[in-house]
Amino acid sequence: MEQQIKYSVIVVCLNAGRRLCDTVKSILEQSYRNFEVVVKDGGSSDGSVEALSSVYQDSRIHVHRQKDNGIYDAMNQAVKLAAGDYFLFLNAGDSFYDTQVLERITVEINKRKADIYYGNLYHKALDTIIYAAPQINDFTCYRNVPCHQTCFYHRTLFDERGYLPDYTVRADYEHFLWCYYIKKARIVYVPEVVASYEGGGYSETAQNKKRSARQHREIVVHYMGRRKADYYRLVMLLTLAPLRSAAAGSPRLSGMYNGVKTALYKLKK
Repeated sequence: MEQQIKYSVIVVCLNAGRRLCDTVKSILEQSYRNFEVVVKDGGSSDGSVEALSSVYQDSRIHVHRQKDNGIYDAMNQAVKLAAGDYFLFLNAGDSFYDTQVLERITVEINKRKADIYYGNLYHKALDTIIYAAPQINDFTCYRNVPCHQTCFYHRTLFDERGYLPDYTVRADYEHFLWCYYIKKARIVYVPEVVASYEGGGYSETAQNKKRSARQHREIVVHYMGRRKADYYRLVMLLTLAPLRSAAAGSPRLSGMYNGVKTALYKLKK
């Protein structure tokens, strides 16, 4: 018997301008209709929340305005207000890839039971699809877990604890590893493009890239141990990870790089 899944699509924002309306529009256009939109605003003064309320009068949109201490604190506040079976986090400026995403994810949920379903990401700025690794293992967890914009989390994964805001750039990464290593979450790859990512996000500034590297090291040592973390760091260096990252982030080379990466994923299956 098929489940009637309810989704909570969580959008946290602060002075997002018209990007807030654009993101909510992409959610409301979904062909699958059993969802709510939880908008958690940190106290915008640019009129974006008022504009949203004037454009869309939809009972599925729930706007909550409360001061927060950053994006992960805002996400934690939103989770406590969400009523869905599965949570997805879209930042203001991001969107669903097309109108059928929730429809296709629901089919997958009814096929096989899991705690997290994840898919692929379209990067708007690079105009390329970034394909996620089809299997989650130690190396995947070290190297590159799925973006939170493509992960549907069962609500029970937030019952015990949410994001750790002390990880100012990597709290979503730390939470994914906690789900995998501590909660032993069942994780399923769905070969679909879930979200379109705006690019230029909080974690992509030069200062936050440095913070990200430090926080990544602390997190992987915590969950994998120093010896395994050192081993995977060596593997990344020997396989020219910095060069590959530069190619992945280049508008000219990213399409070719992701095409090669996807072909390798298919060979491993």
